[in-house]
Amino acid sequence: MVITRTDNWLALIFSARVLMYANYMVYAACVPVLLDEWQMSAAQAGTVVSGFMAAYAVSLFASSWLADHFGAKRVFVISAVLSAVSAMAFGFFARSYGSGLLLYPLAAATQGGLYTPAIILFTDRYDSSRRGTAVGYLIASTSIGYAFSLVVTGLSLHFAGYKAAFVVTGVLPVLGVLLSWLALRGTANIIHPRPRGMRVFSLLKKNRDARHLVAGYTAHSWELLGMWAWTPTFFAASFALAGNGLAETAQFGAYLAASMHLVGSFASASMGRLSDTCGRRRVLIWVAACGAVLSFTIGWLIILPVYIVMMIGYLYYFAAIGDSPVLSTALSESVEPGYLGSVLAVRALLGFGAGSVAPIVFGAVLDWTNPTGAPVSQWGWAFVVLGLGGALATWHAFRYRRPGAATTNR
Repeated sequence: MVITRTDNWLALIFSARVLMYANYMVYAACVPVLLDEWQMSAAQAGTVVSGFMAAYAVSLFASSWLADHFGAKRVFVISAVLSAVSAMAFGFFARSYGSGLLLYPLAAATQGGLYTPAIILFTDRYDSSRRGTAVGYLIASTSIGYAFSLVVTGLSLHFAGYKAAFVVTGVLPVLGVLLSWLALRGTANIIHPRPRGMRVFSLLKKNRDARHLVAGYTAHSWELLGMWAWTPTFFAASFALAGNGLAETAQFGAYLAASMHLVGSFASASMGRLSDTCGRRRVLIWVAACGAVLSFTIGWLIILPVYIVMMIGYLYYFAAIGDSPVLSTALSESVEPGYLGSVLAVRALLGFGAGSVAPIVFGAVLDWTNPTGAPVSQWGWAFVVLGLGGALATWHAFRYRRPGAATTNR
């Protein structure tokens, strides 16, 4: 069944994904506290996030491939159940650097099926003329989930500390599983036919647009995931320049990043819709270019008043996430349905593989450019490293031809 407008099914999936991502940002929001509680360096803190991203990349790869062979609905539902269990495991048992390094990636290893199979479900359900809008809402639900995670974490930090934040955000995904079941109980589990003799890498070799979209997504992920991992701490550092205490700065970073994820959700929905009317390529170029410029500049501006850093941060979040739904929608239009999961699997492995490295590199640059034992005050070079990904994403957007191009263009 192809739908040409949004519907209640989308609303249920949207709400379910918000709840199932409740634990996604809890570690990043707690880093200012955990650096002291767990006695970690910035580089060690980055390894926990990077372990999460690496496991998420593998999970995305596996779930995407499985969706082609066993159906997107089936993979999504199984992942939802497993992600709820692993979120509770992290929430109740992560109490040190070692346990966090084990359990946070374990949570990520179960979450991949909530993303790429969902893109396939949306591709099957929504007509191309409205698909950008629908996928925009899909990506927006992720951003709102992150914002929800950050708000719950900030409140928990204020009233009961990081352990309570871990537990609360670990339990909420169970509610998301229930909403997913309500949405998908009447949805068919579709397995698309695959032409014989074609392999995914042969398809990418022949398909120029798909190659550039996958490469652009990889560069985009380097910038976006590195930024998501460290901006709560960056904004907390900006707030700390006013002389606030550790717990207050952690809460401020969490709340501010949450509000910026809400801006990101608006970016996803609006840019997805805009790409339906103005074209995928034009939106990709402008949004990626704006994100790169902001990555190159924001880290140097920490000395400015907090409200100015906040305004720039809102623009940064908008630009960094705004091309996500457009990249996914354009790819769904450039690849045969029977191979979309496999291409998404390759894209996920490359994109989130790059995203898993970015927080480590960012943290290492912070360590190298700031005196040992002193508060982190030099952020510019670390954000410049992320901006290189944004610049590369812009180049690949230029190389992409047009939405709806034939899947065998060269």
